Amino acid sequence: MGFKEGFLWGGAVAANQCEGGYLEGGKGLSCADMLKGGNVSTPRKFSPVIEEGVYYPSHQAIDFYHHFKEDIALFGEMGFKCFRLSINWSRIYPNGDDEEPNEEGLKFYDEVFDECKKNGIEPLVTLSHYEIPWAITTKYQGFYSRKTIDLFVKYAVTCFRRYKDKVKYWLTFNEINAALMPGGGAYNGVGLVLEEDLKNTAQRPVNELIDDPQKRLEALHNEFVASALTVKAGHEINPDFMIGCMIAHLTSYPATCHPLDMLAAQREDDRFNNICGDVHVRGSYPPFTKKYYESLGVKDFSFMDNEEDQKILKEGTVDMYTFSYYMSMTVSGTKAEEQTGGNLVFGGKNPYLKATPWGWQIDPEGLRWTLNKLSDRYPGVPLMVVENGMGMIDKKEEDGSVHDSYRIDYLRDHIKVMKEAVEEDGVPLIGYTTWGCIDLVSAGTGEMYKRYGFIYVDRNDDGTGDFSRSRKDSFFWYKKVCESNGEILE
Repeated sequence: MGFKEGFLWGGAVAANQCEGGYLEGGKGLSCADMLKGGNVSTPRKFSPVIEEGVYYPSHQAIDFYHHFKEDIALFGEMGFKCFRLSINWSRIYPNGDDEEPNEEGLKFYDEVFDECKKNGIEPLVTLSHYEIPWAITTKYQGFYSRKTIDLFVKYAVTCFRRYKDKVKYWLTFNEINAALMPGGGAYNGVGLVLEEDLKNTAQRPVNELIDDPQKRLEALHNEFVASALTVKAGHEINPDFMIGCMIAHLTSYPATCHPLDMLAAQREDDRFNNICGDVHVRGSYPPFTKKYYESLGVKDFSFMDNEEDQKILKEGTVDMYTFSYYMSMTVSGTKAEEQTGGNLVFGGKNPYLKATPWGWQIDPEGLRWTLNKLSDRYPGVPLMVVENGMGMIDKKEEDGSVHDSYRIDYLRDHIKVMKEAVEEDGVPLIGYTTWGCIDLVSAGTGEMYKRYGFIYVDRNDDGTGDFSRSRKDSFFWYKKVCESNGEILE
């Protein structure tokens, strides 16, 4: 049986992690442009103003802005059927609330999508991938303002109309459930950078931004409404659009078979994964949401009880469910657990799993478990894995080669279980895009040192490198995977 004909093999990037050209072509500042670099032990910090002589990774990134034709040709050489990328909102509306869009920014993405089509690649476009115009954060407190709903829908409609004949697959917000953790949605203007943070000269790390759960979760609700309105508008512009959500899926197991551990794992799965998934796919909040929000400090639930919003959410459900999968973790309801560096929100170290140098636990079987769970929860809804990969330290040899067998092993093992989920479990999986298909800036640490791609980019965290591209061993391996529709994995 195997993967169906037309399965969307490819790779994924985000504008703020690859484009560069941060003020070229009429682009305005985005939230991501205000983030300084960090590393595995030094968290990234927001900077209220751009400081001279300070490293901001998004400002140059890997310079996709000037290299996109070369990069997309390399993706085509690998046999990509799909390339997931994001549009930088501030490249289209520099301040977010401009009357007219920036034509130079629109033309840039026209050229990008034309190159995709030239190479036989379907674009999968994320409208907001941890990036909104900085002016919206400072002027409206991001999505806390209902005004931002209208601004986002206007931006989305501009993109839909412009690219309706070039792009079929769309995602509204990247990893929208990141807003369920304090500071987690700050890049999207949902976790909120509050006025106190903007005035703080000490510049708190992203994970220490002042948190107001009431505002943060109201902002998340406004994102849900913006997404639903966007889905409705998109279907009116082109009924053939496939518009999806994107969830950061954190798979959790009970630490033991103790009943309290079982309940704890179920609770964390419901809270972090299922609230956002249910709103997008089912059009309503799951019943436990208010009690959970109440435990976080939310006192006013009028935003959830708004009848007009409830109607919009029901009418604007998504066509497909897409998600990122990198790791799994354990959860205990009986004791504190040993942590691992990759556990972003909750959970502990699994003694049966190995981990990457950044502490991300490697668990291919967890992907099959996740695919089956989602298939059961959302029957008949197409699924797509749009981020899966491992950040590693790659060594470039004197002859320019990069022998990344560890990356091949990681991806092969995950593809094998996807195939089992399709063949044996009947999971409606339609595509797979690895993260990231070319070396780029790490969102979590701001490093180039932490590499993901099939393509090596000569760019380092100290500013050295000429941005030249070269093929790693994994490039040639993934080419065989794409061309054989997942049949050749060795």
